[in-house]
Amino acid sequence: MSNLSKLEFVALEISGKNYLSWVLDAEIHLTAKGLGDCIIKGNKASSQDKAKSMIFLRHYLDESLKVEYLTVKDPLELWICLNERYDHLKATVLPRARYEWMHLRFQDYKTVIEYNFVVFRLTSQLKLCGETIKDKDILEKTLTTFHASNMILQQQYREKGFQKYSELISCFLVAEQHNDLLMKNHETRPAGSAPLPEAHGVDAHSQSEIR
Repeated sequence: MSNLSKLEFVALEISGKNYLSWVLDAEIHLTAKGLGDCIIKGNKASSQDKAKSMIFLRHYLDESLKVEYLTVKDPLELWICLNERYDHLKATVLPRARYEWMHLRFQDYKTVIEYNFVVFRLTSQLKLCGETIKDKDILEKTLTTFHASNMILQQQYREKGFQKYSELISCFLVAEQHNDLLMKNHETRPAGSAPLPEAHGVDAHSQSEIR
C-alpha cells in the first residue's frame, strides 16, 4: 500500500482539460494515504490530516492554480472550489464521448489494438461522466460493426458466446498475430514459387561448372 500511495499523476492544468481524470487520481491517492475523509462533507478529520491533504493536493496543482487558491487552507474547501470551477466540463466531454461511441465501428480500424484503445478511452470518459458501458454493450458494438465481407467470421465469434469483452479482444489479438505470420510467410515465398537453393548446394554447383 505504501508503494501505491507514492505513485505520481499529472497535475491539474489551469484549463481544467484533465480535471475528470485528476479528480479520480487525487481521490484514489488520498484514500491510499488514509486521508480520503478529508474531502468528504461533514468529516471529522484532524487538523494534521487536513494539512497533509492540502500539501498533497497543492503539489498536484498547476502553479497558477496554487497562487489563485493560496489562502484556502481546508482540503474540502479546495475540493469544492475546484469542482465548482471545472465540473461543467462534463457537459462538453459527455456529448462528444456519446457521439464517438455511437459511431464507433470495429471495421474502421486497421488493428485490434487501435480499436481497443478507442474503446477504453470512450468507456472511461463516459464512466467519469456518470455513464457506465457494460461488457455486453461493448461485445454487441464490436460484433455488429464487422466489415460485411467478414460476416461468416462474425457469426463464428458470436457462436462462441463470449460474456466478457476482454475474452473477445484476446481472441482477436491472437487471430491477428496468426494472420500477420501467415502473410509474412506468404510474402517470403509466394504460393507456387520454388524454394531458394541451399547455400552449400549453390557452392557445389558452381564448383562443378568450373571443373
